[in-house]
Amino acid sequence: MTSNGDKPAAPRRFERPRGLGARPISELMPEVGRTAFRRFGFIQSSVVTRWPEIVGPAHARVCAPEAIRFPPGEKTDGILQLVVVPAHAPLIQHVVPEIMERVNRFFGYKAVAKVKLRQGEVKPPPATKPAAPPSLRPIPLELGDSLRDIGDPELRAVLESLARSLGENEGTETK
Repeated sequence: MTSNGDKPAAPRRFERPRGLGARPISELMPEVGRTAFRRFGFIQSSVVTRWPEIVGPAHARVCAPEAIRFPPGEKTDGILQLVVVPAHAPLIQHVVPEIMERVNRFFGYKAVAKVKLRQGEVKPPPATKPAAPPSLRPIPLELGDSLRDIGDPELRAVLESLARSLGENEGTETK
């Protein structure tokens, strides 16, 4: 019963607004990731995802960011906490000023004023495939003239690669 003597109101059932279809998971993931990263001290998740770009692949294999802690109410002069492979801790200790400078350059302001190191296991960044060097073999003459008229550079490059591989196969066939 309510205070005016009427029957209690039935709980309202949640209804999704009509016309709004299901949202793709790709739209929801940045929000989920942002919440998790903020909980662990990262304002920008891109510091973690782009760590090899920030410090370079050599340092990224032996150290990884754990958290950035800022003074209450501030977004500057934070403390960057790094996990470092124990054998590389002395080396990383010597390059801490360079790491601080690179992280601050990434943020665009003095976000990090101090770095704390913790020794532990570091998961190396995923290896990227090196780009294949362009083939130095010449294109067979009979195919090369017909490829010059193709306007799309990407299509021309693919067809040139195919022509080179055909030229290689012709030289290895037995007659």
